[in-house]
Amino acid sequence: MTAPLLPLLAVLPLTVAAVAVLVRGVVVQRVLLIGTPALVTVAGVLLLVEHQSTPVIAHNVGAFPAGVSIPFVSDTFSALMITVTSFTTMVTAVYLTLTGEDRLRFVPALALMMSGGVNGAFLTGDLFNLFVFIEVMLLPSYALIAVTGTWRRLGIGRLFVVVNLTTSTILLLGVGLVYATAGTVNLAELVGVAGEDPRVSLAISVVLLALGVKAGVVPVHGWLTRSYPATSSAVMALFSAVHSKVALYAIYRIYSTTHDGEAAWAPVLAVVVGVTIMVGAYSTFGEHIMRRALAWQMVSGVGHILLGLALFTELGLAAGIFYMIHHIITMGALILTSGAIEQTYGSGRYERLAGLARRDPWVAAAYALALLSIVGLPPSSGFFGKVGLMQASASAGAWQAWTFITIISVAALGSLIALQKLWSGVFWGPQMENYRPDSPRTGRGRRVPLPKDVRIGWVIAAPGAVLVVAQLAMFLLAGWLIPLALRASANLTELTPYAEAVLG
Repeated sequence: MTAPLLPLLAVLPLTVAAVAVLVRGVVVQRVLLIGTPALVTVAGVLLLVEHQSTPVIAHNVGAFPAGVSIPFVSDTFSALMITVTSFTTMVTAVYLTLTGEDRLRFVPALALMMSGGVNGAFLTGDLFNLFVFIEVMLLPSYALIAVTGTWRRLGIGRLFVVVNLTTSTILLLGVGLVYATAGTVNLAELVGVAGEDPRVSLAISVVLLALGVKAGVVPVHGWLTRSYPATSSAVMALFSAVHSKVALYAIYRIYSTTHDGEAAWAPVLAVVVGVTIMVGAYSTFGEHIMRRALAWQMVSGVGHILLGLALFTELGLAAGIFYMIHHIITMGALILTSGAIEQTYGSGRYERLAGLARRDPWVAAAYALALLSIVGLPPSSGFFGKVGLMQASASAGAWQAWTFITIISVAALGSLIALQKLWSGVFWGPQMENYRPDSPRTGRGRRVPLPKDVRIGWVIAAPGAVLVVAQLAMFLLAGWLIPLALRASANLTELTPYAEAVLG
């Protein structure tokens, strides 16, 4: 794939979204909804192949001079994120068609528009256009919350909109401050500038603060754990795969480019990371609904991902990137499988479910493998993610070794016990006698006797199972993926190829 084609990865989903609004045929819309992220996934793989020989490729839109034009830049890190998020979006799109949510008003167009914003955010080399693409990603998200999920979405949607509009305002103010102090918002021209000018460092800190809220770090995490579970399982899987991950990607990119890992507030970042890991892991104890418990594990995952940045070594960054990829796929698997359970039995509450390990053994097995990955036990991608973070902590220094290894271990123990509560409530225990079927005859308002022949269909369980297989493949192919993550981390520490590709 050549550099002039990079803008197409953002333009294509946006164009197809417009087509999906105009063409209302069910078959056409489903082909567009599934086919577009599938095509982008293939393009991401081609980019990864290209970056084996060319570390960075860049294209200045309209052939304007470097520093003036809008730059689209791809390296191993951005290509890896595009590939994984597009693959997860494709699988989630299949789930949308299976549940029939794609027939809700404008859902295919909204999902495709969000995908275009995500791809643009991964590829842009300009802070202002990063803000623009984040807004392109967020605008359809407001509508997706409004049309899917429980009745709680109406109040929660207001929270989601207020938080994201406020942080977007802070983000835009930060970008303006960067331009006022540095005279540019082009990342290639900002390489190392924050370390030389404290005013630029302060301006960049405002940008990173806004992105930290969007990522869901503690103590500004409450909006995420309240809003995500109120949507449908498919939309929650989409948000999990892209929303917080775009913010985390941007934090990695901006911090490494401008500060080179030597910010004055780096100790504050280390504290925030440790608290986020622990709060997310142990707050899971207080939940009794499957997807709300998973939302807290998402918060803990944000802390694990940012730990790689706090360490800021090549191994630490690679471990953080590997953990981010694992988290996208594994959380998608858990959320979609939880959605299949809710779709069949009408509830995700622990007390209304029991005995699914005997009733739906294959679904239980897939869920157990995904839970093992979240905890970090083999055979799972999470095992290598947490081992990599521990190795990076051990090699970073004395206090980092003791502090972060302890935090990772204690948090993993907390997650294990909390998720055992989920497992025992949903999959263990006696057979269920009543359920709330989702049907035109009974609705979901009252519980009725559960027939013996009611099972989770393999079709509705297939998307979650595909993602479980993908995370198992990450475990088996770790010998190939870890060098890829190391190459991605090199893009964040060796900035000369990035600057040369953009500025010429």
